Amino acid sequence: MPVRKLDRPARPFATSALLLTLPLMAALLPMAAPAQPAQAPAAIYSCTDARGRTLTADRPIAECSDREQRELSPSGTTRRKIEPTYTARELAEREDRAREAALQAARLIDERRRERALLVRYPNVTVHERERKEALVQIDAVIQAAQKRLAELAEDRKKIDEELEFYKHDISKAPGAVRRKLEDNAQSVAVQNRFIGEQEDEKKRVNARFDEERARLKQIWSPQNGGGK
Repeated sequence: MPVRKLDRPARPFATSALLLTLPLMAALLPMAAPAQPAQAPAAIYSCTDARGRTLTADRPIAECSDREQRELSPSGTTRRKIEPTYTARELAEREDRAREAALQAARLIDERRRERALLVRYPNVTVHERERKEALVQIDAVIQAAQKRLAELAEDRKKIDEELEFYKHDISKAPGAVRRKLEDNAQSVAVQNRFIGEQEDEKKRVNARFDEERARLKQIWSPQNGGGK
């Protein structure tokens, strides 16, 4: 029967070396602590005070609390701007100024928009004057119609006066129908005269509007389109 060879036991040298190394590694671990992150460079604050002096500090400057300050990097470049610290009254005044500035900007935008619309409608002085004349002609036509009605009322009054000839010394004794005709005629004349007066005022308004537009358009018309006239 053959003899079976026994496996040789592992050598204890490698295990012993590992055990001896462990304490040394443990002793060296504290020395390999992770590096601390570098601190950000300190900021520098700068401003010009009320006396015109340039002040610098490593923190916001109290003497410049009412004015803008700059936070600088160590190289001197501006990191950010720090707004002044305002009182309640100063804040209200600042808001009022900002609101007024916004209104002014809105008015300017609206003015430019209206100018563009005017320029599209009236590209030159000829077109503008033609529309003025057309507007006045329409008003004159209405006035002429009212004047024609006045002429008709004048003819009616003559007939009424003929009927009242007998009662001219005491119209109160005239028949009621005739007296009503007289009153109606007088009222109609007053209405037409008032209407004509209103139309004359309208002509003045139309001319004033076109004159104002003409003054504005002269500034935006090119010389070739009548801007210099």
